[in-house]
Amino acid sequence: MKKQSKAYLFAGTAILMWSTVGSAFKLTLRHLTPLQMLLGASAFSILVLFIILIIQRKQKALFKSTGTELFRSALLGMMNPLLFYIVLFSAYDLLLTQEAMVLNFTWPVTLTVLSFFMLRQKIGWKSFLAILISFIGIIIIGTGGKFWTLRFSNPAGVALALASTVLWSLFWIFNLKDRRDEVLKLFLNFLFGFIYILMLSFILKHNLINIPEKLAFIKSGGPVWPFTWQALYGCIYIGIFEMGIAYVFWLKGLQLSSTTAKVSNLIFFAPFLSLVIINLTVGEPLKPATLAGLAFIIGGILLQRK
Repeated sequence: MKKQSKAYLFAGTAILMWSTVGSAFKLTLRHLTPLQMLLGASAFSILVLFIILIIQRKQKALFKSTGTELFRSALLGMMNPLLFYIVLFSAYDLLLTQEAMVLNFTWPVTLTVLSFFMLRQKIGWKSFLAILISFIGIIIIGTGGKFWTLRFSNPAGVALALASTVLWSLFWIFNLKDRRDEVLKLFLNFLFGFIYILMLSFILKHNLINIPEKLAFIKSGGPVWPFTWQALYGCIYIGIFEMGIAYVFWLKGLQLSSTTAKVSNLIFFAPFLSLVIINLTVGEPLKPATLAGLAFIIGGILLQRK
């Protein structure tokens, strides 16, 4: 098989995996709270990432990490997986699966805006227009198609979905300055993140702190570890694919491709595949407002990439 064909195979497989996780999130949230799901999924992600490190013979690099590198991983682990996934899973808990998925897909636009302020990168008129077009798509989805009312059907869910794109973009901006191996960094981030998640679960389980009403989406309850088979299977699937193998496959596709654009453009298939899978597995009928909003968002992202 040619090198570019292998690149398409790895990248395409990653996209197929990512296209299923929205449904996996929603189905698992029927049995767990967002924090419980994050606890279970992150445990399995650590396991699969460590296995990948062993397969790639990079496990020795763990013990060569400096204090500064470990401190950086500890900080980034607080952002991802802890904050990012709590916010993302909470958005899926409050919104329709298709709405949360499409709104989360606006992260390239968020990354452009944050890069302008934090990295001093220039934004041309096309980027400003792209941001405006994508913003119209957000309003269409958030208002359920009644964009002229400017009344969001679930303001908290929309805010959380958009906040997740900010956290994701910030994570990658800070991650740019770290030149270590990507899989090694991801493993350490999730290792530290799992410790934070476990601590937070214990604190909330035993009511050691009072959560303000505005942060009620950070909730616990029931067993700390998922015991039902539906919950366990969901955590295994999310941990292995969303937080593990898909990311590694995507990086491998980028490395093998002659140009980044050849495989990165494949990511636009993900939301359409996700909508089909959501309809088949979760049973949500596709809303015209979701499709219209997605068209605006993708149109904005494509304009930005030209």
